[in-house]
Amino acid sequence: MDFDEILTSTNQFRASANSFLSQYEPLALISIPIFTLLFARIVHSISRLVSDKGLKSTILDFFMASLKLVPGVKTYIDAEKQKVVNKLQGSGKWKREGWRTELSMTGLGADVINKMKDEKQKDVAWQGKCSGTVYIAGNEHEGHFSLINKACSMFAHTNPLHQDVFQSVVKFEAEVVAMTAALLGSKEKSSGGQICGNMTSGGTESILMAVKTSRDYMKINKGITCPEMIIPVSAHSAYDKAAQYFKIKLWRVPVGPDFRADVKAIKRHINRNTILIVGSAPGFPHGIIDPIEEMGKLASTNGICLHVDLCLGGFVLPFARKLGYPVPPFDFSVDGVTSISVDVHKYGLAPKGTSVVLYRNHELRKNQFVAVTEWSGGLYVSPTIAGSRPGGLVAGAWAAMMSLGLEGYLENTRKIMEASKRIEKGVRQIPELFVVGRPDMTIVAFGSNVLDIFEVNDIMSSKGWHLNALQRPNSIHICVTLQHVTVTEDFLKDLTDSVQTVKANPGPINGGLAPIYGAAGKMPDRGMVQDLLVDFMDTSC
Repeated sequence: MDFDEILTSTNQFRASANSFLSQYEPLALISIPIFTLLFARIVHSISRLVSDKGLKSTILDFFMASLKLVPGVKTYIDAEKQKVVNKLQGSGKWKREGWRTELSMTGLGADVINKMKDEKQKDVAWQGKCSGTVYIAGNEHEGHFSLINKACSMFAHTNPLHQDVFQSVVKFEAEVVAMTAALLGSKEKSSGGQICGNMTSGGTESILMAVKTSRDYMKINKGITCPEMIIPVSAHSAYDKAAQYFKIKLWRVPVGPDFRADVKAIKRHINRNTILIVGSAPGFPHGIIDPIEEMGKLASTNGICLHVDLCLGGFVLPFARKLGYPVPPFDFSVDGVTSISVDVHKYGLAPKGTSVVLYRNHELRKNQFVAVTEWSGGLYVSPTIAGSRPGGLVAGAWAAMMSLGLEGYLENTRKIMEASKRIEKGVRQIPELFVVGRPDMTIVAFGSNVLDIFEVNDIMSSKGWHLNALQRPNSIHICVTLQHVTVTEDFLKDLTDSVQTVKANPGPINGGLAPIYGAAGKMPDRGMVQDLLVDFMDTSC
């Protein structure tokens, strides 16, 4: 076909098109494509919203938004929300009265220490009464507490950012990372021999780093620009934070009847945008280890990353296995595991603010770093979220690990595992309660089919205990630490008495939070629950 034939065909098509369109109004010819485009965008937005939140949640959100447009309804809802926030705060506002809002003209000098001692006396009695929270035995004036405090103080002026100046803390950090990695399979041939990592400020930052690294690694290697990750409902809320920070679509999938991650459910959600799946060893709510080996096979088969959350278990499970407890595979010896987070400030007995994130190889870890080449302040590169970091905490972590050694951790694990089993056995002997699943480690979660477990929690709180309230199912848990080794019988006695008190006198106690926890768990509008939490936080900090 030559040029003249193409031109003739084009003219014929133009004439036919003009003849066909001449029967329509010019305004219609302009407006129809515009409205079609707008309609398509609306449908696309709705479909994305339904995909992200589900049909039920989308309809509920639309209904609540429409309801708030009714005059007076929004005002009423806001007033009721404020009542709940005030209830959650208790006397929080009163406690803030008299707090300083500006710097005094004259400093206190050395007397500031006495002022701090006075303020410290107002803290509640935490020794042996808190779930998790404090993992070291004794008090802060003796033993291991005293040792790490001295280490932190000795290096309080240091900053690992300045590698050329503070070479001691740079060495400490590298050794903390290497020693932690050795506990988690780095010496195994199956690990690949390239395990590497960095210290962070805590489990949340370690998880954030692992998620960010996985996102960037998968973007480079698979071209994924709309990343998604899949986690069990039992996975830590830090993954929600990571999803919001790094614009990753998050899928939360149900756990199985044994409260472990449901691998089949995870598999159903994997698609071409999946960058990461997550397992916990153990999960924070129930102390149950997910099937890491099965998840590793799933990750390998699909060419995606697998992060294992060992923030709680990293300094327990390796030693529990040595003591003969049945511990399934959970670390870098499992093929498919690409990253691990582990808190040194929990069962590693290091000062608060110390965690480690590990990667299977350097190719992965390089995606964690941020390098800046065009800053007028010079060339800049940073390994984690923080630029400047407290060298004193790094030194404290190194001191904790070196002072205890393998034998120290083994003995500590023996004590807390035995204490956990005593508590689990005792809870199972209380007829009104049930233990959630079969705990693998040092967390015992329990609920009730005949009592309001949150009312039991309120009674326990009145006895000085600080336990964690859980949902789905409604339950509470205690995370056993060295603080609890000598008070297991006290705990079980108070728990038995609290159950009997609620059984004899059901109903919320004055000042208790049971009604709020119960209502929040049943409230279908999760957006309203989210608003309550945000309002509470906004007025609490």
